[in-house]
Amino acid sequence: MTASEVLETTGHLMDSGVLARVLDDVLAYGGDYRIDRLDVGRAHDDESYARIVVSAEDDEALARLLMRLQTHGMNQVDPGEAVVREVERDGVFPDDFYSTTNLETVVRLGSTWVPVEQPEMDCGLLVYSATRVRTVPVSDVKKGDKVVCGASGVKVVLPQRDHSTETFEFMSSSVSSEKPQSLLLRQIAQQMREVKAEGGKVLWVGGPAIVHTGAAPAMVALVEHGYVDVLFAGNALATHDIEASLYGTSLGVDLSHGKGVEHGHEHHIRAINAIRKAGSIKAAVDAGVLTGGVMHALVKQHKRFVLVGSVRDDGPLPDVYTDVIEGQRAMRAELPGVGFAIMVATMLHSIATGNILPASVPLVSVDINPATVTKLADRGSSQAIGIVTDIGLFLEGLARELVPGFSSS
Repeated sequence: MTASEVLETTGHLMDSGVLARVLDDVLAYGGDYRIDRLDVGRAHDDESYARIVVSAEDDEALARLLMRLQTHGMNQVDPGEAVVREVERDGVFPDDFYSTTNLETVVRLGSTWVPVEQPEMDCGLLVYSATRVRTVPVSDVKKGDKVVCGASGVKVVLPQRDHSTETFEFMSSSVSSEKPQSLLLRQIAQQMREVKAEGGKVLWVGGPAIVHTGAAPAMVALVEHGYVDVLFAGNALATHDIEASLYGTSLGVDLSHGKGVEHGHEHHIRAINAIRKAGSIKAAVDAGVLTGGVMHALVKQHKRFVLVGSVRDDGPLPDVYTDVIEGQRAMRAELPGVGFAIMVATMLHSIATGNILPASVPLVSVDINPATVTKLADRGSSQAIGIVTDIGLFLEGLARELVPGFSSS
């Protein structure tokens, strides 16, 4: 081991398991460590402090190890100044570019620590000026852009943990359906009220099960009462919501009786065709073609939505982004001001959104499948909280908490 660095971190290192993950990662990356100092907090609210010397076989291996450890909030005691290099080709970072986390990040340019705008994982750090730095995905970097390289001059900050009984922190334990649903609903509803009161936006990420389970009326009520500011979804949610409005079916199944109807398998593509004929979802609403449902409510309430498609889509609807990179850009454009995110019954869109959200945004994932709500955390969204429950019952319960007089009947 020819290269070494002294790192430090402060926080709830023991009960959160951060320290153990740090040491495991050092060894997994072929490095070694020595704990120089460990001050363990005594009371539940007390923070701990650790200072560790980590070493690797050379400077390149050490730099990559340092970037990895920053995902846990480990920073260099003496980080120095950031190294900035020019990009030589569109869409290609320098080999030693700094790979970002979704944690709050600051970059030292000269003698000034500059906060990174809109932290996002797996990006580079684009230096606009001596006072502006933001994340940039590799697909958007251009020749001549200046990006941060190596781990020097970069610090990250772990989100503060709130130990008060007013938060729903206990939900961050292992995913399980055996949790008090009514209490979870009340606490999520309270979080949403607080975000709205502070002027923040509530972001929803939804799958077609919102319609299949008969929960669209609850979603509509939440839209109409201001608790849905932005919706991210695919072609399916919008298509089946529109199908339900036009034909009363979802995937050809009558939502009132739960039975298939004659020629019902055609309804979704006929719904798509009707919207394509109108030109867009908004045009269909304005023309009186679409008169109900979630998408209708979003248009009527002037709320934003971003629909990004996939290779399996029928149609798709004219509002759907078929270029996924353009779809990513549209999603990123809606993130400023988001103070709370809730993801319902969609694995791929939830993971995609989790990848672009800062860790400072509280994130709740709800699905009947435990695998869906655990994969967000597995892919780096450490702030994700998972709830395993039926989507229809969850949304109806949330609407009853937030919408005066709401009834699912």
